[in-house]
Amino acid sequence: MSRTLKTALALTLALLAGTAALAQTQPPPPADAQKRALVARVLELQQPAAENLARQITEQPALHLLQQAGLALQQRVPAARRDAVAREIQADVRRYADDTGPPVRQAALRLAPATIGPILETRFSTDELRQLVAILESPAYRKLQQLGGDMQRALAEALVAEARPTIEPRLRALQQAIGERLDAAAAAPAAPAPAPAPAR
Repeated sequence: MSRTLKTALALTLALLAGTAALAQTQPPPPADAQKRALVARVLELQQPAAENLARQITEQPALHLLQQAGLALQQRVPAARRDAVAREIQADVRRYADDTGPPVRQAALRLAPATIGPILETRFSTDELRQLVAILESPAYRKLQQLGGDMQRALAEALVAEARPTIEPRLRALQQAIGERLDAAAAAPAAPAPAPAPAR
């Protein structure tokens, strides 16, 4: 084999090896990059939903505790002190929300790309993601989102007014049934303790 042919072959092999290595280090095809960019945009547009979820996760346990505290106030605190203690408890709950809310919100925003991102990337095509971004960026959709609270309040007020005659008598009957069960349980004599086993 001539020196020229060997040199050409070596250069060709080197070029092929370099091309293969370059292909391995190149970024993914543009379609994948475009899809990731669309997923990132959807996540950005859905940030208020992630923040709302964080708020619910933070506030729901506190609201439950507040309800329990309201019952305990009625049962355990003298009437003259109830208002003052209720205000103190509400201040405690506000402090909890102020201290806990921001880190939970930050965690939701940090976790969303790693949790929601892969679902969007695998279950939506690039074209579907484009359509989704167009919907989420639509002024009409944004207006709908802004009016969500007003619409929910309007429906809730109308529903409460209409459902009250159905709910209240049934709720009173349930409350009475629960009260009777608790009274009966409190009045029942305690079961006698089992007799000790005879000694052997």
